[in-house]
Amino acid sequence: MPLVCLGLSHHTAPVEVRERHAFPPHRMGEALIALRDYEAVREALMLQTCGRLEIYAELEDYEVGVGQLKSFLGNFRHGDVSDMDSYMYTLLGTQAIEHVFRVSTGLDSMLIGEAEILGQVKEAYVQAQRARSLGKTLHTLFRSALEAGKMARTQTWISNDSTSLATAAVACAKEHVGDLSGTSALIVGAGKMGALAARRLKAEGARDIVVLNRSHKRAEHVADELGEVARAAEMPGLVDALKAADIVVTSTGAPHFVLTPGNLAEAMLARPDRPLFIVDIAVPRDVDPDAARIPGVGIVDVDALKDVVDVTLEKRRAAIPLVEEIIAAHVERFGQWYQSRVTIPVIASLTQKAESIREAELERLFARVPELTERQRMLITGASLTIVSKLLHSAIVRIRDKAVENRAEALTHVRMLDELFELQVLPEEAAFASTPPPED
Repeated sequence: MPLVCLGLSHHTAPVEVRERHAFPPHRMGEALIALRDYEAVREALMLQTCGRLEIYAELEDYEVGVGQLKSFLGNFRHGDVSDMDSYMYTLLGTQAIEHVFRVSTGLDSMLIGEAEILGQVKEAYVQAQRARSLGKTLHTLFRSALEAGKMARTQTWISNDSTSLATAAVACAKEHVGDLSGTSALIVGAGKMGALAARRLKAEGARDIVVLNRSHKRAEHVADELGEVARAAEMPGLVDALKAADIVVTSTGAPHFVLTPGNLAEAMLARPDRPLFIVDIAVPRDVDPDAARIPGVGIVDVDALKDVVDVTLEKRRAAIPLVEEIIAAHVERFGQWYQSRVTIPVIASLTQKAESIREAELERLFARVPELTERQRMLITGASLTIVSKLLHSAIVRIRDKAVENRAEALTHVRMLDELFELQVLPEEAAFASTPPPED
């Protein structure tokens, strides 16, 4: 069964395309449940961040399965996805496996080593678990990817310094506005990114920070953490907040533009001589790009942030070879597990049959010699366990190793065991066993 990754990212699609095809976060679980209805899709996980939308899946058949994944994107979104093929990539087998690890370790991020991506991968994994769209393959793959991501962050410099999209947004503002001491800032969206940006603005000396969020309680929580320099505001007060701000950092999950030419033009009428600089790190974007035509309004979106922090990332780039070593080790380990899966049903059935015979024979023996003491029974039971284990051990180890070295020969051995011991496993697993390994 082929393992694939189908997606688009900041490498292949500009922000206006990514936002057009973004899934509303609250519908991700529903989307995964819908994916389970596609016959060729055995397992699936969806990962969406500001830089990517990817579906990882194990398929019954490559061409049919990829076709169904693309149909799903059109059917579930109920929108025009005709342009998707122009921006989409399909990674198969080892390519898909390696890509998962590059994503989780931050090597594939817009900002190398960004701290947020590992949490986003974990959230995607949790969502798929809740939707019951994971099977053994993707469960094992993503557990390994999360482990690799943690190792990269604890054993290398890949995530050192505080560079993230939020801190990059503040760095971008500083580059355009100059010293941020004494400035007034507006944070639209009090999620993780908004809270990070707010803390960074306070550290840079902003004297007045307004936190505006759909949930006023969440805005108050972020403002309270910042202390006297910050206060929360209601969404209906957006225009008034814009009138007073020098800098705006916006990062909501809204499916529509929050800052429009209308409300920005209204705000700028009250401050004709004061420029307003906006950093939009949301996908879909929060700021209508047409608002850049308003005099005095400067706008930078998430794709423009990649160049802002290039200099500060030099230490992280030096860590890339070490992270790639971590990735290579995890890819090899997962590949070996993936290859050896063909042996699992037969090995499990053989072990179960041997144990069943052992237990039956012991029960018969103990019935014939009831005078045995408890200690004698324990010694006999222990000896029987050792005999069965030693008999099976070399065969099990050899067949697992062979599955990694030579899949075709391993299949021959598996079929022979199945026939000799009358396990009757392969008729149900034949299609699974005959499929090519992920490298194919």
